[in-house]
Amino acid sequence: MSKVALVTGITGQDGCYLADLLLKKDYRVVGLVARRSSDTFWRLREMGIADKVEVVHGDLTDGSSIARAVRATSPHEIYNLGAQSFVGTSWDQPVLTAEVGGLGALHILEAIRQLSPTTRFYQASTSEMFGLIQTERQNEKTPFYPRSPYGVDKLYGHWITVNYRESFGLHASSGILFNHESPMRGIEFVTRKVTDAVARIKLGKQKELRLGNIDAKRDWGFAGDYVEAMWLMLQQGVADDYVVATGRTTTVRDMCRIAFEHVGLSHEDHVVIDPKFYRPAEVETLLGDATKAREKLGWEPKTSIEELIRMMVDADLRRVRKE
Repeated sequence: MSKVALVTGITGQDGCYLADLLLKKDYRVVGLVARRSSDTFWRLREMGIADKVEVVHGDLTDGSSIARAVRATSPHEIYNLGAQSFVGTSWDQPVLTAEVGGLGALHILEAIRQLSPTTRFYQASTSEMFGLIQTERQNEKTPFYPRSPYGVDKLYGHWITVNYRESFGLHASSGILFNHESPMRGIEFVTRKVTDAVARIKLGKQKELRLGNIDAKRDWGFAGDYVEAMWLMLQQGVADDYVVATGRTTTVRDMCRIAFEHVGLSHEDHVVIDPKFYRPAEVETLLGDATKAREKLGWEPKTSIEELIRMMVDADLRRVRKE
């Protein structure tokens, strides 16, 4: 009998790549989806798996709907990828961000504890929890110092996962994922904002790209690589927390250079610095140390930042041409 995986945030970037991976491993994949007026299934359709994924309706802010979903699906594994995941928006909607990301994790853990204690749980933690970095490279033992409501809400989700693992013996793991991107990234994120603009500028539909702090450094990987690490965590005999990262930093400026050069243009001719895109508290540098994931999970990233950005530019060129 196939394993059952319940995935929150299945319509997001990570959700669609994880669903694709699990389907290839012969899982029955069920997505927890909140009722929304807008179309949120475009990623699953673009991946060609929309008709292969089952849907249950529920909301991470509503504990009773989470309990009903767990009762109805009896999942072997739950992957909690649902969140208000855009850092910039978390300043405008801090309460919603906390309710979905922080309390949402607690609702799932409570449902597992009360209804299905053998279910294995994955919590999507984030490098944004490190924030004002305390060490040059960040690993599982690096102190946290979040610099946004999003980072704070994820920190609660992370620690409540640790708490339930230690207090109730649940198989509950957290993946502290550094920035990971793909052609399925939302347009509000800087990588996709850049690659979409490059495509539009190349095709004559746009003239400039307005950005904030382009000297911020991030450890960028490919979401398709990172979801494999999520799955590997839940296959371990003992639950634990893992940093997932490439171990290489790139500035936003260099990311722009790679993207524009891919289409034969110079970023210096098109990038405009706009102060309105600066954040109230900026995280300047993040650099992950994924030694533990490499040694214990056997996981390593396969896609370089250059390959990733070119892949995203090519996908956006195809999309813009279709417009």
